[in-house]
Amino acid sequence: MPEVTTEAKIFACTQSKTLAENIASHYGVPIGNVITSTYSDGEFQPSFEESVRGTRVFIIGSTNPGPNNLMEMLLMLDAAKRASARHITAVLPYFGWARQDRKDKPRVPIAAKLVAKMLETAGATRIITMDLHADQIQGFFERPVDHLFASTIFLEQIRDLNLDNLMIASPDMGGSKRAYAYSKALESEVVICYKQRAKANVISHMELIGDVTGKNVILVDDMVDTAGTLTKAADLMMERGAKSVRAICTHPILSGNAYERIENSKLEQLIVTDSIPLTQKSKKIKVVSCAKLFAEVMTRVHHNKSISSTFVM
Repeated sequence: MPEVTTEAKIFACTQSKTLAENIASHYGVPIGNVITSTYSDGEFQPSFEESVRGTRVFIIGSTNPGPNNLMEMLLMLDAAKRASARHITAVLPYFGWARQDRKDKPRVPIAAKLVAKMLETAGATRIITMDLHADQIQGFFERPVDHLFASTIFLEQIRDLNLDNLMIASPDMGGSKRAYAYSKALESEVVICYKQRAKANVISHMELIGDVTGKNVILVDDMVDTAGTLTKAADLMMERGAKSVRAICTHPILSGNAYERIENSKLEQLIVTDSIPLTQKSKKIKVVSCAKLFAEVMTRVHHNKSISSTFVM
């Protein structure tokens, strides 16, 4: 007899609860019941309050620092494994610690690989994530990884702006591949920013490779942290004759003085996804949801269908 596919169950880590509820709504199932108990010293224990035996479980949670977000995901994966879930998929809208994907100097960790191994050891049998900081992080896993691209969402947003003299820009050399992919889809030109850092999150010098005179520029990047690079690039482009500068960044980390920098910059608009919840509101920041994309991919994964049609580039 053919195997009967039971309905999947979706659970949320604490910080991604709103996104998980939206994903579950698009998927067509209620969000699963999880209770988290917390000890007085800060130790916490998540508990599934319903059976997951023999089912496919999707656990949704971004793992951006601090460490509690990652630790909660690991504990929930372990709980699902010990509760005899058949398939355990870690859905990481934002894969934290991804900037440490190599040794850039002696005696430092490769945290992205460590996190990958921790997720697998905890019980993840599959990973679904979006816009990894470096594509090669997929190779750190021994389990299947579905790496989604926010371009599926953002290209429609760009087209809706209906800008003439459109130019796509990368805020650094590392993002040039992403910028060229957007430019190919939009049939536009590309400009690249070359930057030198004095130390992490501190830029000592920035220069443009290309001419932005009279152009409506859209900067594309996988994340925005302190917004130093993004705002410096926007200000530089306006000084060099750009007509307007907007930015599209998948993951709104927005730490430190990021909100203040964005408000005081010449950046006209920043469009982000809800992979990480915003901590403040800003009239310059527009949030578009990635819930429908994740729900569609999760549905296809559960029913063993191809997900390639969800990729636009």
